Amino acid sequence: QVQLVESGGGSVQAGGSLRVSCVASGYTPSSLCMGWFRQAPGKEREGVAIIDSADSVSRTSYADSVKGRFTISRDEAKNTLYLQMNSLKPEDTAMYYCAAAYLPWGRCSVYVGARQFNYWGQGTQVTVSS
Repeated sequence: QVQLVESGGGSVQAGGSLRVSCVASGYTPSSLCMGWFRQAPGKEREGVAIIDSADSVSRTSYADSVKGRFTISRDEAKNTLYLQMNSLKPEDTAMYYCAAAYLPWGRCSVYVGARQFNYWGQGTQVTVSS
């Protein structure tokens, strides 16, 4: 079992920055696919950023809407996943969720979709005002 706890959300003005964190407990090997999803009111949950640490070099993938602004990273020694969010926009306002799953090789990507992830945190709210 994997338990995920997010923190670091908050309110910020457009153009500002926030970093959200996710502490994982339980069995969390490098092969565990981890990432961030978000869900705004009335919208489906969407993938934001995923990190695949199964190989010696981590691979990341991002939603087009956040490329160049968000950076995902994982500190395995601290069992912590991060999402650094810069140049925030009002449309980034959402509940941000940390997620994890054991996926087949090559499937750890933002394009896989939320249904493939079976471990979820409780979420942390990010609000960006204009």
